[in-house]
Amino acid sequence: MRSYQVFAAFALVAAMCISSEGMVSAEEETSGPPAEKFEFQAEVTRLMDIIINSLYSNKEIFLREIISNASDALDKIRFLSVTDKDALGEGDTAKLEMRIAPDKTKDTLTLTDRGIGMTKQDLINNLGTIAKSGTSSFLEKLKEGGDVNLIGQFGVGFYSVYLVADKVTVRTKHNDDSQYIWESTADSSFTIREDPEGNTLGRGTELTLHLKDDCKEFTEPDKIKDLVKKYSEFISFPIYLKETKTVEKEVPVEEEEEKKEEAKDGEDKDGEEKKEGDDLEVKDGDETDKPKTKKVNEEVVEWTQVNSETAIWTRSPRDVEEDEYNRFYKTISKDSESPLTRMHFSAEGEIEFKSILFVPSKAPYDLLEGKAKSNAIKLYVRRVFITDEFEDLMPRWLSFIKGVVDSEDLPLNVSREMLQTSKVLRVIKKKLVTKALEMIRKMAEKKKKKDDDEDEEKKEDEEEPAEKSPADEVEDNENYLKFWKEFNKAIKLGLYEDSSNRTKLAKLLRFQTSKSGDNWTSLEKYISRMAKGQKNIYYISAESKEAAEKSPYLERFRKKDIEVLYYVDPIDEYAMPQLTEFKGFQFMGANKENLKFDDDEAEEKKLKKLQETHKKLTDWLKETLGSKIEKAVVSNRLLETPAIIVSSQYGWSTNMERIMKAQTMGNQDRSQAMVSQKTFEINPAHPIIRELKSRVESDDKDSEATDIAHTLFDVALIGTGLTPSDATEFGTRLQVLMRLGLGVSKDAPIEEPEVPEDAPEEPTEEKTEDKSEESSEETSEEKKDDL
Repeated sequence: MRSYQVFAAFALVAAMCISSEGMVSAEEETSGPPAEKFEFQAEVTRLMDIIINSLYSNKEIFLREIISNASDALDKIRFLSVTDKDALGEGDTAKLEMRIAPDKTKDTLTLTDRGIGMTKQDLINNLGTIAKSGTSSFLEKLKEGGDVNLIGQFGVGFYSVYLVADKVTVRTKHNDDSQYIWESTADSSFTIREDPEGNTLGRGTELTLHLKDDCKEFTEPDKIKDLVKKYSEFISFPIYLKETKTVEKEVPVEEEEEKKEEAKDGEDKDGEEKKEGDDLEVKDGDETDKPKTKKVNEEVVEWTQVNSETAIWTRSPRDVEEDEYNRFYKTISKDSESPLTRMHFSAEGEIEFKSILFVPSKAPYDLLEGKAKSNAIKLYVRRVFITDEFEDLMPRWLSFIKGVVDSEDLPLNVSREMLQTSKVLRVIKKKLVTKALEMIRKMAEKKKKKDDDEDEEKKEDEEEPAEKSPADEVEDNENYLKFWKEFNKAIKLGLYEDSSNRTKLAKLLRFQTSKSGDNWTSLEKYISRMAKGQKNIYYISAESKEAAEKSPYLERFRKKDIEVLYYVDPIDEYAMPQLTEFKGFQFMGANKENLKFDDDEAEEKKLKKLQETHKKLTDWLKETLGSKIEKAVVSNRLLETPAIIVSSQYGWSTNMERIMKAQTMGNQDRSQAMVSQKTFEINPAHPIIRELKSRVESDDKDSEATDIAHTLFDVALIGTGLTPSDATEFGTRLQVLMRLGLGVSKDAPIEEPEVPEDAPEEPTEEKTEDKSEESSEETSEEKKDDL
């Protein structure tokens, strides 16, 4: 935390080293007492070069620094006024405020505060001496890049003014001393002298920056206003900005101008004839007695407060209204809609800070894209904005959370722009993640009021309530459903990236299931609906909900009335394998091998016997399909489909393989290495499999059986969303099957179709002659009739 001496002195040049021999007196050209000149050590040149050229990455940071220092000086006098009622004074001097006045004509920017001010001895001690570490230690710490609050220890934040100014003048007045002037051009010296104009401030400090030629933009009121709103909007003291506006005003016409106008009017009357009625109307009433006026443009100076927003995070949550939270959220997020939920808290203990976190109502268009960087959390130190460019304050999966953090314990580097990797930062991050999860959990646990009323009625009723269908039961309130639909990918990414919070995140997951219809189900709710004796949580990964519902993998599940979770989001394939169990129940894929049902021993014995009786067929299928499959087995999940392909228990699922093949930047060789071995499962009850078994047992060289085996495999492959390795060969086999289905021999040759010859046509000329002869005969007969 900064010392109050540094606060009051604007933290000017405490890193400058001055020797006692370097103090000399010099007569000033202006009237008044002589100024005392102080020579800097040669080392200061290097120091200034580092500060101006290295420590600050943008020039606008200077305004944040000087406003922050002015706020510190105001805090100091307010603190003293608690014990000394006369410290504040009377009139304008008692107003705890700061004023910023840009001047385009002089190319200056002036900031004035009503803070503690400085005595002459304060100027010598605070601006002319250094901390124990000395300038050399200061430079060494910069070189080492250690975690040190350089702002507080060395007061070099003020040096940022030399990014925009080539000369700085400080006027200051303390209650216990006269008014003094400190001045420097960032060269080898600075001066301190008594102000010849006397006490013009009353109390406080006036800082004037003489701007460089390339920094004239900081005389623009709009530019200053934007910077104040960006960095110092929540400073507890009012900040007023001087603005010159042009307004239109009516002023009386002077006598000479009036005579000229009358003469001009006389000429107009001679040239034009006017009606008497009009003359009478003009002269009627008191209008003739009114003085003549004219409209002129006049420049008016106005002082406008530019930090109207209050830092509501410094107040108790009980004292903040809902509208204030919504308005504050819209201010910091630039969002037009109110947030879904919020959490306002103060962290105490090893590290203390205040914070408000919000969950937006809509996910950003670039959610989870790019680097793990968030600009949604704004860091303040004593209500002064520091930065919102974090690499590691919030994890990527929580980058959608918006809010503010205000801490006085956070160590900053000298520029206040880049956060050091520190223990404090790690503690803040851990606390923010915990609170964000708590905020989302509370939103999930909040039930609808209507549902609560229904629950109470059921408790009062002694009768057994009718069992609800999962498809009719809405588990979550409207806000959480909105949250899940917008941000479910972020929560699932948290499963993948944040192992320490995996259990908490698992409780926030929602899925559609084979029984839930269009509703969403939590894992806890799924477990509460499990059949007695069920030991696993079953899931199926598919391209869409519709594909999952029609999947042949669920045929046995439907018969046994077992609920299955649908993994239909591509991120499920990455995230859910990280969650191997939940509340003691293991996850088991419906499209993975070694699927186990909670059957009795009779079912298991039956399956083993079927494996034995179909061993010749399964061995033949493995030999026929070769490297396409790892093995062929009798399925315990099929009822209607002849055969399916399942992936190994710990490899990529077939859905994951489809996703990876669709990746634009995917590496084919690398993907091939990750593809799991496939198991070919057959349905022994299906007529195709029964016929195939019969043929193989009779003749294992049957070519038609071989074609059927390959076709069964390719059809099963297509059913999983993949494509056959040789599409042309697959098409050829399908043609053979269509021939057989139509009763056409597969050896029937392809023949050119016979094209029937057209009948010979009669000559066109003869027909024409015949028609002409007939028409001539008709004409002659008509003539005879006429005669």
